[in-house]
Amino acid sequence: MNAEEFRAAALKVPGAVEAAHMNHPDFRVNGKIFASLGYPDEGWGMVKLTPAQQRAFMKEAPEIFSPCAGAWGKPARRAFISHRPRKGF
Repeated sequence: MNAEEFRAAALKVPGAVEAAHMNHPDFRVNGKIFASLGYPDEGWGMVKLTPAQQRAFMKEAPEIFSPCAGAWGKPARRAFISHRPRKGF
């Protein structure tokens, strides 16, 4: 999955719009970010996941999904960064 495929998938979420902050694209519903591209570099995309979703994604594809550092990985605001997700995942 490249950046354009990630973007297209994010924009399929009902009500999603593309915006930007910190010099990289993000995707929002009702003003809340649920995904972003290009952080920490161009090869990465971030998707916010619940703790249960994190466990499932890490179990299914640990070579693709890893926890974000800092506040994003804390229980109140869970998110993962996906790196080069494979097609169809």
